[in-house]
Amino acid sequence: MTSVLSSAKTPITGGRDEVYVAAVALRATKGPGQLLMSTAYALNLWDLQHFMVIINPSSPPHSQALVFDFQPQDPESISVALAALSGRKVPGSILTRKLTKLPKAKCWFIKSSEVDAVDATHKFNQCWETDLRIGQHDCRDYTNGLVEYLTGEKDVLERLRESVRW
Repeated sequence: MTSVLSSAKTPITGGRDEVYVAAVALRATKGPGQLLMSTAYALNLWDLQHFMVIINPSSPPHSQALVFDFQPQDPESISVALAALSGRKVPGSILTRKLTKLPKAKCWFIKSSEVDAVDATHKFNQCWETDLRIGQHDCRDYTNGLVEYLTGEKDVLERLRESVRW
C-alpha cells in the first residue's frame, strides 16, 4: 500500500517534515447555504468538501503545524458562490494558519518531504495563480499540486478518494 493510506496518527518520518491532506466543510453564506455545506460534510460527500495541506515541521524554526489552502477571497459571499458555480473565475487567496494539533478526523498522512516543506510551500505559493475556478483551478488542484511539489506523490486526492472508506 502507498503512504497515502496511512492514518494521521502513524507517520514514520526519520526527521523530515510530514505532509498531510485534510478535508473540512466548505464555507458558505450563513443560513441555508451553511447548513447545506455542513450536511454535505457530515454525509461525507467528497465533491462538497474543502481540501488543504498540513505541514508538520520536524524541527525549528517552524515548531507548529501549518495549514495551507486556496479558497475564494470571500467564501461566504452569495455573489462569489454563484459566479464560482457558474464556472466564472473569482478572486482567490492562499491562506496560511497555525495549528496547535493535527485534526483527528479526515486528515491523512501522505509522505515526508525531502526538502524544507514550509520554505518550499512559500516558493510554490509565489507561482500559484490566484484566480479560482471551480473544477479547473480550485482547492483540489492546489492540494494535488502542492503535495506533488513537496513529496512527488501525484493525484493524491483521487487516490485518497478511491482508498478512504468513510
